[in-house]
Amino acid sequence: MKSGFFIICLAMLMDTEMYAQGKPFIKLVQPTRETTVVRASTQYISGSTCKSCVLTLNGKEVKVYSSGGFAAELKLQPGENNFTLLAKSGEASATKKLVYRYSVPTAPEVVKTLEIASITINPAGNMIAKPGDKIFFRVKALPRSEVWVADSVKLYEMPVTASNPVPGFYQGEYEFKVTDTFSNAYIQVRLRDSSGNTVSRRTPHKYTMLHTLPSDRIITKGRLAHLLYGIGEDRLGGAKIGYIDSLIPLRVTGKVNDLYRVQLTQYRSVYIPDDVVEFLPKGTPDARSLTGNWRVYGDSVFDYVKINLETRLPYQSMQELNPSRIVVDIFGATSNTNWITQLDNVKEISNVRYEQLEDEVLRVTIDLKHKQHWGHAIYYEGNRLVIRVKQQPQKLDLRNLVIAVDAGHGGGNSGATGPTGSIEKEMALAVSLKLKRALEYQGAKVIMTRTTEAFVDNKERILMYRDSLPDLLVSLHLNSSGDPINAKGTGTFYKYPGFRPFSYLIYKRMLELGLKDYGNTGNFNFMLNSPTEYPNALIEMLFISNPEEEDLILQESFQLKMAEKIVEGIKDFLKAAAEDHQQ
Repeated sequence: MKSGFFIICLAMLMDTEMYAQGKPFIKLVQPTRETTVVRASTQYISGSTCKSCVLTLNGKEVKVYSSGGFAAELKLQPGENNFTLLAKSGEASATKKLVYRYSVPTAPEVVKTLEIASITINPAGNMIAKPGDKIFFRVKALPRSEVWVADSVKLYEMPVTASNPVPGFYQGEYEFKVTDTFSNAYIQVRLRDSSGNTVSRRTPHKYTMLHTLPSDRIITKGRLAHLLYGIGEDRLGGAKIGYIDSLIPLRVTGKVNDLYRVQLTQYRSVYIPDDVVEFLPKGTPDARSLTGNWRVYGDSVFDYVKINLETRLPYQSMQELNPSRIVVDIFGATSNTNWITQLDNVKEISNVRYEQLEDEVLRVTIDLKHKQHWGHAIYYEGNRLVIRVKQQPQKLDLRNLVIAVDAGHGGGNSGATGPTGSIEKEMALAVSLKLKRALEYQGAKVIMTRTTEAFVDNKERILMYRDSLPDLLVSLHLNSSGDPINAKGTGTFYKYPGFRPFSYLIYKRMLELGLKDYGNTGNFNFMLNSPTEYPNALIEMLFISNPEEEDLILQESFQLKMAEKIVEGIKDFLKAAAEDHQQ
């Protein structure tokens, strides 16, 4: 009985020791399949194994970090490429076989039958158009034929070049006409060969003429209406001009997919999402106004510029440096201002003036007393336009400031994943909580987007901070790349030039951690960088996809160092602003 118990205990002890040494395993996050078809000769694998394992790839050792993470670069030959990963710890081992089928990209084939193989259109998407609008067609079809759009516009076959590697590519523009009556309709493209045989194919998108709509007037709604420069997109969305208030009427001149094109001036069109506007009745006039007299004054926190208008008008604001200014263009406004009353209780505004740039475009220039921009907001009180300017805090010390700390992602929005399975949302929260404690230790008041594992929509974040109005905001994230070996480093991001010093000085401190220089990036289109109300910075602390840097972010001691460096960067920013205040 005792002998059996001793054997069981010995077996349990041996099993415990084996796990302490590390039972071999191989877990991949890239690729996700054992067999992968690719069209690029360079590929990467990344994942994790036991911390004590020796890992080889086709017999060549691969570095395993203290977290167990690893990554390797593959150079493929055309055809099938076979790889074997072997993890060993003592006598135990684990293997995983991978197959990459690499197909070298080939030139497109010539269309050999009576066929329209493809239609590519720019701009791409369902469209509302007005006469004079143009769409560009590129059609791949049977060579040496005739191709027509809507039986009225001929497309021309392009000569064989690098961009047209085979015959049979036809190009041209279709210009919408006053007589067009498209209403949620496709446009037909027709091909006629040398024998007179024809075939047709409709466009992939639908078209509607503007004059067939019940109205061409819309009005903004909600708190997050925003204008965009164009219809271009990336993973962050289209390039934003800025947010505008609700109940601002706009004139529609077209639409591509979910973006209305609206006309601000004779020569300036912008776009606005369809979910932040609604239609006004037909016959609603264009929004135009003479300006009344202005009033400029301050309270204990803000300075104000208030401009009387007859109706709400769209606007755009910009930050300028050297000297520091806020510039606001009001579209549809014509000056009838006979005086600007400026009270002596302003603390940030040194002067306000205007210029009529062109018909119905009034430019307001607000000169600031300090070099550093501390934020501004634009909104309406009835039909009175208000430009609210944040005063530089009297005491530039963390003990007197409110700092917002935004832990990126959360809940179902997990963010990026590291080789060992670490998740961005968890690492961002871990550092954010340490940053909160570090700032509070310095006496700052800290407000957090989230303090637990929870989903918070980015729109909710913007509205939360618009209402709470922190002095500064930092948003913490971890970067990621499909290249887990060469992509690494720390970087900070800002949108407006007046907020660059804030992000830059944090960035300089982050580099002291020995991380690679990934850069201080401006004009960044991230939602948390878009508010103008307070200086803000997005921090991509490092690349979680890189096993070396993932190994760092998993260490609590390194998380603490990151939080400390961010605090030092904030203090550097306050010191620089204070020195400017003393000059």
